[in-house]
Amino acid sequence: KYGSVSKPIIWHTHIAETEDEKEKIENTFNVKLEGGVFEYLDSLGVLGDDVIAAHCVALTPKDIQIMRKRNVKVSHNPVSNLKLASGISPVPQMLKNGITVSLGTDSPCSNNNTDMFYLMKTASLLHKGVSKNPTVMPAEQVLKMATINGAKALSWDMEIGSLEPGKKADLAIIDFKKPHLCPLYNEASHIVYAANPSDVETVVINGEIVMENRTLQKINIHKLMEKIEKTKECLLARLRE
Repeated sequence: KYGSVSKPIIWHTHIAETEDEKEKIENTFNVKLEGGVFEYLDSLGVLGDDVIAAHCVALTPKDIQIMRKRNVKVSHNPVSNLKLASGISPVPQMLKNGITVSLGTDSPCSNNNTDMFYLMKTASLLHKGVSKNPTVMPAEQVLKMATINGAKALSWDMEIGSLEPGKKADLAIIDFKKPHLCPLYNEASHIVYAANPSDVETVVINGEIVMENRTLQKINIHKLMEKIEKTKECLLARLRE
């Protein structure tokens, strides 16, 4: 383990993503796991508040106890888990145990987009449907998972993640004057269940405006897309070799 108390190094890994992960670990490394994957990692002394565990689908009750004890942070990736048919992470149980759960898109390979609005809605509706309880994962809680909990997972919550005096100005300004967001009653509910990326008008990072009136200030999007297309062709050419 690396880092220091003043400058901790956060490390991230995928843990308990699928039901057969434990079996694969046993077969690959010739070990016998008496408990869950987290129990094994805890025996190695690698778990702590500097760990971001992605997915956390196949968890045992003992795993959740260990995660709480070691203050492990979680990145919940509902869209990826659904697309890959990995299973459903017991997020409500983790939240009840005081575990910090943030939201993750995983990657374009296992999600196809990085739309946080779609991710928030999916996370909320998924757990409502599975639990058959409409009060599970309310909009306010999911919005926190997408903002301040993400900052907490990275140990940046004293700098970003919420609008507070002394924190960096990291924010997205949403235009609520849209037919699908009218009438405006509950902002959090609108953001989670009705808003989409095209509703974001301005983005500020550390006090610097990087998008204004839906126009990127630092990037030529057309040139970037051209570069990406060329990169794609290069990759496809390699596959054909």
